[in-house]
This record gives sequence, C-alpha cells and structure tokens, in this order.
Amino acid sequence: MKTPKLTAKNYCLYLLSRREHSQKELLTKLMQKGFLCQEIQPILDELAENNWQSDARFAENYTRNRLKKGYGQTAIRYELAQKGIDVADTNLNDVLLSVADNWLDLLTQTYCKKYGELEPMTRQDWAKRCQFLLRRGFSSSQINQFAKKLRFIHS
Repeated sequence: MKTPKLTAKNYCLYLLSRREHSQKELLTKLMQKGFLCQEIQPILDELAENNWQSDARFAENYTRNRLKKGYGQTAIRYELAQKGIDVADTNLNDVLLSVADNWLDLLTQTYCKKYGELEPMTRQDWAKRCQFLLRRGFSSSQINQFAKKLRFIHS
C-alpha cells in the first residue's frame, strides 16, 4: 500500500509536469485532496531543493504569459501576490523585455488589439477605453503618457 507522502509527492510531480506551480498553489491543491499541511511541507521543500519546483521560475513564466495577453504591471503583481509570490523579488521589467520594448509598447499593443487603429475620439470614448486599460493593470501615469504621446483626443 502506498504511503500518503508518496501519493502527495506523485500528485505534485503530476501537477508540475503539466505546468509550473507556486508552492502556495501546490499546498492549496494538496490540502483540497485531503493531505495535512505537516505532510505536504517536507515534500514541497524537497521539490524546491531538487529544483523541480521554483517560485522564481513560476513567476517568470506566469508574468510572460500575462504580458503576452496584454496585462499591465499592477494586475500581474496583484495576481502573483495572490499565488504566494513575493512580488518585491520579482523583476517584471526583465521579463517585459522578452515580450515588448517597454510598458508603453505593451500598452499600445493591448490597446490596438482591442480597439484597432489609433484614431481621434471623444473624451467620453477615451474615458471608456481608459477604464479598460486600468482594468488590465496599466497605471494611470502610463495611460496618460500614452495619450500625450499620441494626442488623439478631441473635445
């Protein structure tokens, strides 16, 4: 008969073979399966020690995927914190360079993907589009910089 520790380890390896997971995600999933925290933590420590699980690698992969989907720094930092990652240690700008040149380029890509070409619009339309960009996690200063750069708002 298999021991609970072996079963928990196998389940962790199964999850990690599908995609990267943070330690908090693995802990949550194992606890939902009925394992006790005292049984899980030594397994998570062993996986991290053998570099089979890495919060840094998870954060980098997660960030890259969210950037490609057009999410901004604020949203990504919030989501990483929810997944148990210390966002102070995560340098999003390094990962950003593999996806876009800078935050303004990413914001422009996200905007154009949603709304098409950049064209003049009313302030009311711009307000709606600003809300979309804010929900995507771009800061108001980034959005203002974007608007000033393009100068396409009409009264």
